[in-house]
Amino acid sequence: MKIKRACIVILALFAINTATYAEEIVLKPQHPTNYVIKDGDTLWDIASRFLRDPWRWPDIWQVNPQIKNPHLIYPGDQVVLTFKDGKPKLVLKRSNTTQDNLRVVKLSPTIRKRQLTKAVPTIPINAIQQFLTRPSVLSDDALESLPYVLSIQGHRIVSGTGDTLYARGIIPGSITRYTIVRAGKEYTDIVDGDKMNVGQEAIYIGEARIDKFGDPSTVTITRAKREVLVGDRLLPSIPQAIEYNFQPHAPKNKINGKIISVVDGFSRISQYQTVVINRGSDHSMEKGHVLAIFQAGETIDDDLNHHSTDEVTLPDEHAGYLLLFRIFDKVSYALVMKATREIHILDSVTNP
Repeated sequence: MKIKRACIVILALFAINTATYAEEIVLKPQHPTNYVIKDGDTLWDIASRFLRDPWRWPDIWQVNPQIKNPHLIYPGDQVVLTFKDGKPKLVLKRSNTTQDNLRVVKLSPTIRKRQLTKAVPTIPINAIQQFLTRPSVLSDDALESLPYVLSIQGHRIVSGTGDTLYARGIIPGSITRYTIVRAGKEYTDIVDGDKMNVGQEAIYIGEARIDKFGDPSTVTITRAKREVLVGDRLLPSIPQAIEYNFQPHAPKNKINGKIISVVDGFSRISQYQTVVINRGSDHSMEKGHVLAIFQAGETIDDDLNHHSTDEVTLPDEHAGYLLLFRIFDKVSYALVMKATREIHILDSVTNP
């Protein structure tokens, strides 16, 4: 009995030490002691200069209460690596040319236009801009219930900006602006051994304005990214705030998911590509969640075993990290932030 208790205590201490070790911040070899922010930098890039795991930078960010908006970093600011109680800390030194400490200059009596310096984003916004506001994933039922393009003026098959449409299913009311979408690929997942539909891609086509309510309603295309077709759907345009900064953090619960699609349609996935994973708000996923990617181990024949022809599955290999930036019910859009080897559809994603 004493031996068993001793073993339990040793295992418990080992678990505590392992957990403590896992929480430690590991600096990169030959890391800098400071870095001056440049245009085009992202917080992930900056943290990559100091940390082995750049998504951990919020854990060592030392807030300076004397600086307005210390969580916002601008080009010209300086990030300094310091140590407190033996632990690394990143400290911000504000540039005198940023918005928090503007220089006084004498202006001549002419009109000048100057774009304000923008804060450094967490990830490259240009890689995800198109996915931040436009509809992307809907359920089959939601897509089928939307108003649809019945006909195009002049009996044309396709149309573009400025053309007139006739649509059915629009309820007369205050909503006069709609987004035109088209059903794309179906996202599927394997649940309890059965293939299950977890969402329908809603391809962005353009924008439209209701000119006259009725059955059908008269609609004008105000912007078209693609040709509008008969059968396209109309989704009410609801203004929403655009989020450009995402606080990277690990999920609190255990996540075991897979990459089920690539938005651009490539079979091989690389850095800064957008992928779809089979985990969403139903699985407690949040914007900013960071997940590790593991390349699925290949299954091979063991021809060296003379007693049988066994099939052996090789271990999964760590392949990179991704960050979730848009969450739906059963799926999420994520940006591949780092790729250390080839990444493919059905590769696993789990807690970092």
